[in-house]
Amino acid sequence: MRKFDELKERVWRCNLELVNHNLVIHTFGNVSGIDRKESVVAIKPSGIPYNKLKKDDIVLVDLNNKIVQGELKPSSDTKTHTLLYKTFPQIGGIVHTHSTYATAWAQAKKPIPCLGTTQADSIQGEIPCTDELTREQIKGDYEIETGNQIIKKLSNMSPIEVQMILVSSHAPFTWGKTPEEAVVNTIILEEIAKNTLFTLNINPNVGSLNKFLLDKHYLRKHGKNSYYGQNNK
Repeated sequence: MRKFDELKERVWRCNLELVNHNLVIHTFGNVSGIDRKESVVAIKPSGIPYNKLKKDDIVLVDLNNKIVQGELKPSSDTKTHTLLYKTFPQIGGIVHTHSTYATAWAQAKKPIPCLGTTQADSIQGEIPCTDELTREQIKGDYEIETGNQIIKKLSNMSPIEVQMILVSSHAPFTWGKTPEEAVVNTIILEEIAKNTLFTLNINPNVGSLNKFLLDKHYLRKHGKNSYYGQNNK
């Protein structure tokens, strides 16, 4: 199935990019990407250290989590990834890490409030945090239930407008139209999580960003009349 070689290489490179940005250690985390035409997902194998990860280790699965190609077991988070792909056809790549600052917010079970324009450039408000899993959900199909909590939190949100989330007591997930975009969103999320923590340490009483400034920064990059960058002239 050499037709999937490009997808496997992209997903492999995206996984290594997490290491380059100090977003993962040892085996913690994974990147996946999907071929929408073939409904095939490429994902990091379970428990393989990043310093030993090779392109040919990337596993291909279908949307029912059946291995299509690969000798290794796919990531233990595969069911969460495939559920999100099935639910949100707009997304083409997903990243899960246990990066330090975003994970701290997830463990605190707190959304990240929008305090400044750095966050407003990526999301028009706070970065949401899911509800906690119940005992029954944890004892059931844990990875599916993790996905269900993400989907529940996004029920009134667009997965294109909100491309990052914290899973309560766990860690962050991000996504994008491509695996590469999902990695960029992970990098941005970690920086936002760090900046917000520092800001609250300096001034615990700081309020949320003024809505007019929030909207200005978000819409100048993502609105229908956006003018940020080189493609909106």
